[in-house]
Amino acid sequence: MSCGIEIKEKERAGVINPIFTCQPAGAQFVSIGVKDCIGLVHGGQGCVMFVRLIFSQHFKESFEIASSSLHEDGAVFGALNRVEEGVDVLLMRYPDVKVIPIISTCSTEVIGDDIDGVIRKLNDGLLKEKYPGREVHLIPVHTPSFKGSQISGYDVAVEAFVKHFAKKSEPNGKLNLITGWVNPGDVTEIKHILNEMEIDATVLFEIESFDSPLMPAEHTVSHGETTIEDLVDTANATATLALNRYEGAKAAEYLEDEFQVPATIGPTPIGIRNTDLFVQTLKEITGKSIPKSLAYERGVAIDAIQDLTHMFLADKKVAIYGSADLVISLAQFCLDLEMKPVLLLLGDDNTKYVKDPRIEELKKLQENVNFKMEIVTNADFWELENRIKNEGLELDLILGHSKGRFIGIDYKIPMVRVGFPVYDRAGMYRDPIVGYKGAMRLAELMANTIFTDMEYKKNKEWVLNMW
Repeated sequence: MSCGIEIKEKERAGVINPIFTCQPAGAQFVSIGVKDCIGLVHGGQGCVMFVRLIFSQHFKESFEIASSSLHEDGAVFGALNRVEEGVDVLLMRYPDVKVIPIISTCSTEVIGDDIDGVIRKLNDGLLKEKYPGREVHLIPVHTPSFKGSQISGYDVAVEAFVKHFAKKSEPNGKLNLITGWVNPGDVTEIKHILNEMEIDATVLFEIESFDSPLMPAEHTVSHGETTIEDLVDTANATATLALNRYEGAKAAEYLEDEFQVPATIGPTPIGIRNTDLFVQTLKEITGKSIPKSLAYERGVAIDAIQDLTHMFLADKKVAIYGSADLVISLAQFCLDLEMKPVLLLLGDDNTKYVKDPRIEELKKLQENVNFKMEIVTNADFWELENRIKNEGLELDLILGHSKGRFIGIDYKIPMVRVGFPVYDRAGMYRDPIVGYKGAMRLAELMANTIFTDMEYKKNKEWVLNMW
């Protein structure tokens, strides 16, 4: 059997069933995490309609995002007038709106619409003449859809927001913590760890409130709670910790270069190993001690995982797809669980993936195991299906978001939903996959999925009777 890690780019030029959606989706996700903010997407209506649909499918909530509604005439003659009209309408209709990111798309980048220029025009004209004295921030966010993905769009947008707002004043003694593209349940767990360590932090972005209640006497709208003041004060923090290399690191590096706020990138706290590193990093950055309460949570998680690993998870062959930060962290966790992550699919065209230091760490983790791990960059779902259908790849489990569910269904491979979007399982956005609680939940979720598959196929279900 050949062993080791093989890293390669997808060999085909085209894409068959993409793993990701486009850059503007990432920028829109950032916009709904900021209070008093409505993003204006400069492009066709579908650039907003389909993204809002995905958000609604995943979070089971509706979000406010606007469109300049580009049509054929705009594609030929330019459509900056639609941006001007859109900003005016938003300010008239929403008196509390203070932040409007102007998010470009493939069509408006191709025709060369100057969104930076129209923002200068609006600042000098419309805002002074029609809305004098009103606080309004127009932020250009360049996210052409013909390159990158929702992940790079998120990274670009976080940097754009921080660049616009960050302003040096007095030190605030706080930590900036950039979560990356996570769920509300992950933010809750991250804030729990911060609270246990008594660390005061600005969490970008505060999206716990996405899960809006139904109230008898008032109307609630799902939206994030990160304020303008939070973003301004990022320049005055003691340090910035970005949990993900490709989802927020640009903003952390900007704060370090511009305001001398030290930046630390990673680790993504998925699994026991990476959560240990995360907690240790927090200790080193802030000088805070690690409380016994977190050690207890860690012990509970390890005990739960130990109950499952050797008998039920060991040697299970896994394919994982999604964003690089998520996929690599999940692969690390699977190796710690004695599983075999044989195929990792990174779904966009970022050329930096092949030099990711975590892949080198994976090689070290894999030195004592006897299987081959294949990592495919710029991948699509055909890379997964072709290996199963035509190349004889045998899998016990698939980890990924709901877009790949038909591969699991068609080839009768159990699948754990993780990542974005997840719309064919209930409430997944509420539960964390980060931290010690997330590690325990994820291991139990994988085990329960395998148990269900054993019963459905009547394959070794007798093993469960041994308990």
